[in-house]
Amino acid sequence: MNIEAFLLCDCATDQMGKLNVLGAFDNLYSGKLPASHPACAVVSRIRFEKIEAGEHQIRINIIDSDGKSIGPDLKGNIDVRFGEKAETTVANIILNIQRLKFENYGKYRIDLAIDGQMKGSLPLYVREAPGRGDSGKRNEDGDNLN
Repeated sequence: MNIEAFLLCDCATDQMGKLNVLGAFDNLYSGKLPASHPACAVVSRIRFEKIEAGEHQIRINIIDSDGKSIGPDLKGNIDVRFGEKAETTVANIILNIQRLKFENYGKYRIDLAIDGQMKGSLPLYVREAPGRGDSGKRNEDGDNLN
């Protein structure tokens, strides 16, 4: 199996095997805590070989900087099937999340596990929104560069 895409985005659709992704991001800015994001999607496109046909368990966790899981428990199963002449097949997975809350500014991560094995991890930075008079220029640690 090969993870061809693993993204956090504003929204996504699957149209007959074609994955459409809008607004991939890894930073959220908020002027207050708890920070809240109204809607987003965690998206994955996974390619399977014929030997991997059958049911697979998918699990996605959102983890804070203390290693605690936040948000909903995102898990499910996919049944991977092949056409008669297909050598490989893909599964597009779209998990929509509503009203995700972050209690603190800092680094979070989104982990992808398939059949109990970690297959990918995405960073997500929740940062304080720049104030007035602030150019918004920041280094990778979020420090103001003014």
